[in-house]
Parts: sequence; structure tokens; C-alpha cells
Amino acid sequence: MEFWEVTLNLLNGFKTSFNIFALTLLFALPLGLVISFGSMSKFYPLRYLAKTFVWIIRGVPLMLQIFIIFYVPGIAFHVPIASFRFNAVIIAFTINYSCYFSEIYRGGIENISRSQFEAGQVLGMTKFQIFFRVILLQVVKRILAPMSNEIITLIKDTSLARVIMVTEIIKSAEEFVSSRALIWPLFYAGAFYLLFVGILTLLFGYFERKLDYFKA
Repeated sequence: MEFWEVTLNLLNGFKTSFNIFALTLLFALPLGLVISFGSMSKFYPLRYLAKTFVWIIRGVPLMLQIFIIFYVPGIAFHVPIASFRFNAVIIAFTINYSCYFSEIYRGGIENISRSQFEAGQVLGMTKFQIFFRVILLQVVKRILAPMSNEIITLIKDTSLARVIMVTEIIKSAEEFVSSRALIWPLFYAGAFYLLFVGILTLLFGYFERKLDYFKA
């Protein structure tokens, strides 16, 4: 009976963890691409602004970013803290991971041979067409491995949501530690992470095999 109670609580916590994971990817992947364009812009003020923003976000711990985004609006704009917890986590994670993703995008795009851009121009293609029809899939192939590492890290980083009392899977397990002195729910929670990471590893491996026809 105790096992099923723990399982149900951990499943509820995992649902929150998965929602943080999915929403962060939904917002951070496109935002990271936008930031990468800014960091590669020929308009130098925009380039330096984007690079400075990325430097700050990558240099400040994610936990501190969560605290800042959670407490500053509550203090400055009197936002009800209780109703803002989950949103603060999503905002912090999105900003943080979009900056990491932007550097991966930038590295992938800048490693594409300049001759491919020129060939597209010779064929009369616009910059938009060249990027989405010629460059993008090659970039995806090049960035898939580092991107998969960041995404797997994101799964484990969702546990940081508990610092502002968002009940994700680790906090769900900790409640049994504090209330019933049970240690095994923490190891049980670890099994959820291992299973999820295992599924994603297989999924990324499948994508890498599908993109094997892009050879450097």
C-alpha cells in the first residue's frame, strides 16, 4: 500500500517535471535561434547586446535566476507569489536554455561552408530559402549531439524548481523523507529520471541514424 502511495505521488511530481521540460523546449528552441541570429548579426550593437546577454545568463547559476525571476516581480510589481511559482520556473528555464541553445545553433551555422550560401545565391535563392532549404538540415545534423546533451541536462535541472516550492518529482520524494523518514523514494525518483533519459537517448540515436546521409 505504501509503495503505491509513493508511486502515485511521484507520478504527480513527474508530471510537473515533464511539463517544465516540455514547455522549456517549446519556448527555448525557437528563442535560442533568434538569439543566435542576433549574436551573428552584422549590426554590431545588436551583436554585442546578444553576446553580453548570453554571457550574463550562462555565467549566473540557474538557481539564482529562478530566485530573481520569482521574487523581483513579486516585490516590484506586487505579483501574487503563490500563483507565480510555476510561471517563474518556466521563464527562468526558457531564458537560461535559450542562451545555451543559441551558442549551439551559432556553432552549427558558422561551421557550414560559405560556398553553400554562395551556391544558393547563384541559383537565385533568397537568404530565407537558402537557410531553410539548404542549411537547416545540415545544421540539425551538426548540432544534434550537443543539443541532446543539453536537453538531457534539462531533464535533471527540472529538480531545481523545488527551490521555490514547486512540487516536482524530487520534492515529492523529499516529502516522504521528512514526514515518514523513508529514504527509498529518493532512489525511486532517480529511476524515473533514468527511464526518461534512456528513452530520449534512444530517440536521439534514431534521429542521428536518420540524418547519416549528411556527411561532413
